[in-house]
Amino acid sequence: MRKVAGILLSVAGAGLLAVGAMQYFQHQANLKGAMAEANALVGQPDMSVAEETRLTKISSPTPLIDRSEFKPKQNDVIGLLEIPKLNENLPIIEGTDEEMLARGVGHYSATVFPSDDEQILLSGHRDTVFRNFGKLAIGDRFIVKLPYGSYEYEIKSTDIVDKDDTSVIRKMGKEVLVVSTCYPFHYVGSAPERYILYAYPVDHVNS
Repeated sequence: MRKVAGILLSVAGAGLLAVGAMQYFQHQANLKGAMAEANALVGQPDMSVAEETRLTKISSPTPLIDRSEFKPKQNDVIGLLEIPKLNENLPIIEGTDEEMLARGVGHYSATVFPSDDEQILLSGHRDTVFRNFGKLAIGDRFIVKLPYGSYEYEIKSTDIVDKDDTSVIRKMGKEVLVVSTCYPFHYVGSAPERYILYAYPVDHVNS
């Protein structure tokens, strides 16, 4: 009986590992596709953050459209989130449903976009696009790249709130990039809290 139980447990364990592996590879495929689309959207080649930073010092990219023309729909790839500290470029998707978060970083549609002088809220999973967020600190920066320009923000403060705390989404009276992910970072299962970073405009790289 114990032998049978052991075999069943082994089979179940192998099944879980197989499902996990399939989900990981599916996410990587989704992310790769969204990244290619995002790079084309903002008019930059597919390169590392280090390579891109070197080229940006030589010449900033020219906006491809005017802000008034930027009207994305749900699940559209809308741009890139660059995180220099982590040497990462991530696609930004319009919307924060699971379908969108499976492809990259989600933009909460009830909030605005860079240059609109209000709250911009981005969200992502801690075990996929934001798995290294614990390494970020006050003073680190984000760069949001959209077809109408690139915008740089510096992290000024962080907070930890309950997962059901919706007060994070609010009018702030000024431009603030708010980035959210589940917390604790290494929690197994549905995390009970959210880790929030508040970043403020540094300079418009090009707008």
